[in-house]
Amino acid sequence: MHVAFVHRRGFGQFAALASHLAEAGSEVTLVTETVDQKIPSVRVVRHRAEPGPRAHPQIARHLGVPDHHVRIGHRVAETFEAMARLGQVPDIVLGHIGWGSMMFVKDVLPRIPALGYCEFFYRAEGADVGFAPHDQPDSETRKRLRLRNAAQLLSLEAMDGGISPTNWQRSLYPSDVRHRIAVCHEGIDTRRFRPDPTASLKLPDGRVLKAGAPPIVTFVARDLEPYRGFPQALEAAAKVVRRHPDALFVFVGGDSVSYGAPPPGGGSWKEHLLQSLDVPRDRLIFPGVVPHSVLRQLFQISAAHLYLTYPFVLSWSVVEAMACGALVIGSDTAPVQEVIRSGRNGLLVPFFDTDALAETILDVLARPDGFHELRAAGRRTVEQRFRLEDCLARQLAVIGKAIGESATLSMQSQFA
Repeated sequence: MHVAFVHRRGFGQFAALASHLAEAGSEVTLVTETVDQKIPSVRVVRHRAEPGPRAHPQIARHLGVPDHHVRIGHRVAETFEAMARLGQVPDIVLGHIGWGSMMFVKDVLPRIPALGYCEFFYRAEGADVGFAPHDQPDSETRKRLRLRNAAQLLSLEAMDGGISPTNWQRSLYPSDVRHRIAVCHEGIDTRRFRPDPTASLKLPDGRVLKAGAPPIVTFVARDLEPYRGFPQALEAAAKVVRRHPDALFVFVGGDSVSYGAPPPGGGSWKEHLLQSLDVPRDRLIFPGVVPHSVLRQLFQISAAHLYLTYPFVLSWSVVEAMACGALVIGSDTAPVQEVIRSGRNGLLVPFFDTDALAETILDVLARPDGFHELRAAGRRTVEQRFRLEDCLARQLAVIGKAIGESATLSMQSQFA
C-alpha cells in the first residue's frame, strides 16, 4: 500500500502514523514545502513554496489568504500529476486542509481516496476570535474569517472524509460535513512519556533541577504569547513568588508569535510583560525552545504544570505532561475541559483570573503530597484515551475504511 501525506511544514501531526506505516512495510510519501524531521524509509517530495498572501488593487478585500491557499493547492496538484506520470500514484492521500494543500487533490487523482486533517475551522464566535474581552470582531473580521475557511470547505466537499484530533475541534466544522469527520488524536507514546521520580535536569548555568527541591512550576508553549495564556501565567508567577520565594518557574517557548498579534511596539511578549511586572528574575527561567527529551524531564519534575489556552487547538504538551504524572492546572476553556475534569484528573481555573491561578498554584505547592490521586488519574486519562497504539489503530481503521479494506492494516509487533 502506498500512502501519501500532505503537510506544508513537514510531517507535523502525521509523524507517528507515517513512521508506523513505513515500519510495517507500506510505501510512504510526504508532499511538503519544508521538512521538520527525517523518518527512515519515507520519501519526501518537496514542492515549490509560494510567497505569502499578497494585496493587489485588482483583488477584492480579504482575498489575499484564499489566493495564497489556491496557489499552494496548485503546487500540490502539480506534484501529484508529476508523480502520476512516473507511475507513483498513491492508494490514499491524507493531508492537512487548512492551507489549501488538499484543494485540488481529487481533481488530479479523482479515483484515489482522500482524507483531510481537520485541525481548526475559524469562527467569529465560540472559539478564539472574540474570546478576549477587548477582542470583539467587526464585520470586516467576520468576512475575513469566512473567506479563510474557503479552502477547507472546498477540500471537504470533494474528499472522502476527514480526521480531527478532538471532539471540540470537530464540533467547529459545519454540521453538514461534521458527520464525515472522525475523531482520532495522533496519540502519545506513554512508554516514553511516563512518571520518573529519579528524573533531573541540568541547566546551562550548572544548576540541577529535581522534583520538590525547589518546587518547580512549568509552562510550555510553542511561543510565549497571549493565545496560550503566557501573560496570565507570568502575572500569576509574580504573585506566587512574593509569598513562596522558593518557587521556581520554567517558561519554555520561543519569543515569536505563532497566533494572534505581537505586543504594542513590536518585540517579544516576554520582554514587553517583564517591563511592567515586579518579579525577581532569578525565580524565572526562560530556556527558549528545548528538545522533546528536555520537555519530558521538565514534566517529570514539575510540581505543577500550567496549561492555559484560548478556545483553540489543543496542544500535545498538555497530554504529554499528564502522561508524565504532572499535575496540570489548566484554563476552563473548551479544549482543556474535554481532557481535564477539575478535581478529578487535574485542576481548572478561569483563563483571565490570575488571582485564582496564583492561589491554586500556592495550594498545590503547600500540599505536595495532597494531589497524588489527581496525578495518577491524569496518567490514566492518557492511557485510556490518548495511548499511541490505540490512536494509531483508530487512524488505520479510518484509512482502511476509505480504501475499502477491512482490518488488514496490521499493527507492528512493537505495539502487540
